[in-house]
Amino acid sequence: MQILLLTSREETKYGMIMRSFNFMGLRDLVPRTVELFSKDAPGYSWNAFGKDCIAGVIVGIVALPLAMAFSIAAGGTPAQGLYTAIIAGFFISLLGGSKFQIGGPTGAFVVIIFGVIAKYGMAGLITASVLAGIMLIVMGISGLGRFIKYIPYPVTMGFTAGIGVLIFSQQVKDFFGLHIEASSPTFFKEWREYIGAFSTLDPVTLGIGCGTLVIIILVRRFYPRIPGAVAGVLVLTVISRVLSLPVDTVGSRFGGIPSTLPVPQLPAFTWAIVQDVFPDAFTIALLAAIESLLSAVVADSMTGDRHNSNTELIAQGIGNIAAAFFGGIPATGAIARTATNIKSGATSPVAGIMHSLTLVLFILLLAPAASAIPLTSLSAVLMVVSWDMSNVPRFIRIIRTAPQSDVSVLITTFVLTVVINLTFAVEVGVVLAIFLFFRRMVEVGGIKSANTDLITKLAHGDLENRGATTDSIKALYQKDLEIFEITGPFFFGVADMLQNTLRHISKAPRALILRMHEVPAIDSTGIAALESFLIQCRSRKIRLIICEIRSQPYKALEKAGFINELGKEYLVPTLEAAVQMAELKADKKSDEP
Repeated sequence: MQILLLTSREETKYGMIMRSFNFMGLRDLVPRTVELFSKDAPGYSWNAFGKDCIAGVIVGIVALPLAMAFSIAAGGTPAQGLYTAIIAGFFISLLGGSKFQIGGPTGAFVVIIFGVIAKYGMAGLITASVLAGIMLIVMGISGLGRFIKYIPYPVTMGFTAGIGVLIFSQQVKDFFGLHIEASSPTFFKEWREYIGAFSTLDPVTLGIGCGTLVIIILVRRFYPRIPGAVAGVLVLTVISRVLSLPVDTVGSRFGGIPSTLPVPQLPAFTWAIVQDVFPDAFTIALLAAIESLLSAVVADSMTGDRHNSNTELIAQGIGNIAAAFFGGIPATGAIARTATNIKSGATSPVAGIMHSLTLVLFILLLAPAASAIPLTSLSAVLMVVSWDMSNVPRFIRIIRTAPQSDVSVLITTFVLTVVINLTFAVEVGVVLAIFLFFRRMVEVGGIKSANTDLITKLAHGDLENRGATTDSIKALYQKDLEIFEITGPFFFGVADMLQNTLRHISKAPRALILRMHEVPAIDSTGIAALESFLIQCRSRKIRLIICEIRSQPYKALEKAGFINELGKEYLVPTLEAAVQMAELKADKKSDEP
């Protein structure tokens, strides 16, 4: 039996939804939950619903300690982490472009949130969250989703490893029970404070933290199906409660967790705060986009599904704005929780919705129990998370085996994240990614001279059938003809090479052929370079012939008026035709420019 049998009325509802998206020009941005109602879908059965419920409950249990721990590490309260997982997680699953994505607080945001709260308070963070949500929606609608995931791996690995180091550093205080009023937001000052306060170490707190750490590691090693974080926190919470151990808990530090959801409130915006937090909001939006799309790609690789990047970004934006209205912190797709969702048997976004409902039930029914959780246990959980984020083995492998340029980008982004701040590191990382892209594009493209072998091959080919001989073609090449090939996209990174081409020709030929069969696209700088090159050729009385041009460059050159300036007869379809024209023009001195 199926839950969603498409009756004519339901098909009409689905059709209305699809027509609404088409009318708004958002046909490709349909959420995956809407597809459950599609007449082309196989249907949604009770069996699938049962699997989603089980997966949602499991993921909700896994998310419980993580949501609180991430929020505490970021300078918020445990309740804010839970509110974020509930509200943002619900909208990300309901409106997202991935069937399996689980949204909520993640480690990527801990450092940036901590800095924003330290500088601008919670009002600044709420403003930054809303701005980041708007940016994510704009990214999705504008189609940037399919490009953001192509940020080079050394950049993402660099700041992710840096974030892992910073998260680990922030946990030292609670893990060891050090008596420090407020830790410094900067790495080196933080460790100076730790060293100065080391004499205040609490053995009981350290013992509970180490016990939690050991259980997490053992469970992950021998019982991987059991959530290690949940097992470690649960066991040590029970032990500390039964033995009445004197340790800081969620209740003693934060006064527990409310047993109801807060009433949504419209954030109070001021232009001054918007200006102050705008760079941080951009960093939050970029991190959310990168991590959520990376998580969706991982889900696709595990299931064979295919997510919609732009739809996912819009859902992430809406989720972050909605969470801000409930006093939450920024959220994104969580790779570990998404993988747990898939391994638990999820079949649709309904599992993500059930994950949010599970956390709602916890707040309504079991909030008092969370007050007994030792903070050192949550610190142990985040230490494990920081190790996973840093991915030390892979980090070392990249340094040993990757090209020097990638290693430089990796280390630069990592060091800037740890030593300065995440916002600056992300900005520099994006700039490095752009320069790295341009460098690779220039490496695969360029201008190269065609040698005698090319003419020989040409002579043994079609030209031979038209009466030309290898010797005559060689003679023409050596005396009156130069052939150059442009390879790769002809953009501003390659344009300068064309300007230098004539300088390396010792004797000006009568004709110069530009082959463009390997040029998929040209930009305005490339067009300007061709125009300048044409002027240079004419000033040296060289006949310029272009052959084998592809569609996009042809349309761009035609629109710019270059083809008319060149002369349409000098734009030929094949190299053979270009060489024949060069021969013909060489025999007619009156035709020389």
